[in-house]
This record gives sequence, C-alpha cells and structure tokens, in this order.
Amino acid sequence: MKPFDLQAVQSTYFSPLGRIHLLANANALLGLWFEGQDHFPALDAFPSVNTHAIHDLAHAQLRAYFLQQGHGFSLPLDYRVGTDFQQAVWRQLGKIAPGQTRSYAAIAQAIGRPLAVRAVGAAIGRNPLSIVVPCHRVIGSNGQLTGYAGGLPRKIALLQLESAI
Repeated sequence: MKPFDLQAVQSTYFSPLGRIHLLANANALLGLWFEGQDHFPALDAFPSVNTHAIHDLAHAQLRAYFLQQGHGFSLPLDYRVGTDFQQAVWRQLGKIAPGQTRSYAAIAQAIGRPLAVRAVGAAIGRNPLSIVVPCHRVIGSNGQLTGYAGGLPRKIALLQLESAI
C-alpha cells in the first residue's frame, strides 16, 4: 500500500462495537478502522482533531448508522493508498447496498477478473475504509460468513444491524 497523505488528521469514534479510528485530509476520508483490526496502520504521525469537516460528517453518519437512522454513507473517499486492482475491488464493495451481501466470486466477476477470487479476498482484507466501504457484506459462495479484518463477531454484528442475516 502507498503511504497516506501527510497532511491528514485523525479522530476517534466510540461505537457500540468498539473504538473506531478515522483518518482524513481536507478533501476526503482516507481510512476508518476498528482499533486493533488486521492491517491497522500506525497513526502516530497524524495529529488528533476535535473538529474537522470530514471527520464531523463521518462521525454524524456513523452515529446514524449505529442508531439505524441512516441508509448508508455519503462521504468523499480517497482510495489512493491502494493499487489499481485494490481500488477496483473497493469501488465494487461500495455498490453493495445495506442489507445485501455478495460473494468474493461475484466481486471478482463484477470487476472483470473472474479467476482472481483469492486476490479479491486479499484486497478486501486490506480495505482501509471499514464499514463505509462495506467489506463486511462479502461472504463465501456457499453463504458462509468468512473472515473480516475487524473480527468475525463484528462482521456478524454489522450484518445483523443491517438485517442482512
């Protein structure tokens, strides 16, 4: 992965599923991770903020999401830390509506790489925008709930919140 914008700032959101760390620059959300999830980057180089336009918008939309008062996210996102392939996968994830799921194979097919199912899985695991880019909505072809960088219990909770399971 490429480095994050050095002008970015961070904040923390306290969700029902644990602490969430956000990273944004002046134009877009760059990252959103559950504390301790797989591939959680070191954010020490980025100053913390109490108020910031992108962070404030993200916090409000997270609050609405967890209170089941919102129907998705409408945030400017920046995918540039990923490779072209990863970005294609992440953009496809963004098309999965709340309450719906897709298989890894369906994502691979949708991006025109039907044989790249494992690579799709790896790209999904590296998604830097958990929840907002809904990698938790991807399941195995047999309907099995498979891995989630934030932990399988969180994946189950998110899908239950969205009434997808």
